Amino acid sequence: MRYWLLKSEPGSYSWHDLMRDGTTEWDGVRNNAAARHLRAMQPGDRALFYHSGKEKAAVGVAEITRAWKPDGAEGAWASVAVKPVAPLGRAVSLAAMKAEPALAGMAMLRQPRLSVSPVSDREWEAIAAMAGD
Repeated sequence: MRYWLLKSEPGSYSWHDLMRDGTTEWDGVRNNAAARHLRAMQPGDRALFYHSGKEKAAVGVAEITRAWKPDGAEGAWASVAVKPVAPLGRAVSLAAMKAEPALAGMAMLRQPRLSVSPVSDREWEAIAAMAGD
């Protein structure tokens, strides 16, 4: 199993929307690096659901339920299916992530504009501990 981080603006699609819907297609990603990450995802992988914008915090854990399929009019991009697993015990803010030495190399912190990024086992464990999970 691999770990990922999925960013979404809560006004567009929030953790609460995913909980309500029970599943969603993670599509509309139009960045080559993020699309490569979507293509690497496999069913059973886990992802931190991160609210961007004003909140700037990891708020839940989602599971990848279907590997990538082509997205967009010409199929040049990628999408995956995700479902909610559980909310984090407490949200982990961007400020807290930046202050945590174990997360210094985290892809999301190095490339903050990337909407989909990998999370190492060590980073996942650090965030879970910060969330009280």
